Amino acid sequence: MSKTLRVGLVQQSNSPDKNANIQKSLDGIADCARKGAQLVVLQELHCGIYFCQAEDTRMFDMAEPIPGPDTEVFSRAARENGVVLVSSLFEKRAPGIYHNTAVVFEKDGSIAGKYRKMHIPDDPAYYEKFYFTPGDLGFQPIQTSVGKLGVLVCWDQWYPEAARLMALAGAEMLIYPTAIGWESSDPQEEKNRQHDAWYTIQRGHAVANGLPVITVNRTGHEPDWTDVTGGIQFWGQSFVAGPQGEILYKASSDQEENIVLDIDKQRTEDVRRIWPFFRDRRIDFYDGLTKRYID
Repeated sequence: MSKTLRVGLVQQSNSPDKNANIQKSLDGIADCARKGAQLVVLQELHCGIYFCQAEDTRMFDMAEPIPGPDTEVFSRAARENGVVLVSSLFEKRAPGIYHNTAVVFEKDGSIAGKYRKMHIPDDPAYYEKFYFTPGDLGFQPIQTSVGKLGVLVCWDQWYPEAARLMALAGAEMLIYPTAIGWESSDPQEEKNRQHDAWYTIQRGHAVANGLPVITVNRTGHEPDWTDVTGGIQFWGQSFVAGPQGEILYKASSDQEENIVLDIDKQRTEDVRRIWPFFRDRRIDFYDGLTKRYID
């Protein structure tokens, strides 16, 4: 099996027009496939606006069951383009139970697996706890024809425990569909600190686990339809880091891009031989990690 994996990232802006958003994603998948991508990753909630800026019960109408109409569209896209596809969908599981769910499609269009977002934020302009029930599938990599994918979603990026558990379960790379940007009222100094922290911690996950990290973020400005805030300016800057945190690619902040690049999967083995963090873990003294706080 080849040690080189050709990966496509689709960074797009979104509008209230669901059909137009989906078409952008489909065009991006096809473009990446033409460039030789074997794996294509889409951003968080790529079918619609980032509706979590405000609490509005009408937004639940955007959700679909899995399998359902949205999965049918992206299943066909994976099959027609012959790629493994990581999507990010708003799942209606049952009345009153909704999830932020990443669905991974095999290149024949079958569903290889799914991951329900585990960590759910509740911050100004990111009122996700109103919409999403916390995931219940745990941190299990999804086996595909291109390898075992450690798929997580956005806010999960801030938790080293999630990345570690995926790595311990055999993930060959960490993948984060993302929707993050600046809420308009923050001062510039705070905006800079937030962005630097986001960029740094994910590179840290790559280093600590000796794994590539693939992060696909949305770009563009999305208004707050309630006019309470000035909306969110999404950062873009989708990126891929190697297993020592080295940056293999970083997209622009304000442009839609379909990026394709090669990842050397052998590097994980090579790096873990010289930096054997897994060997030296003191698992006999980590019981405190299962506690909320140690008094």
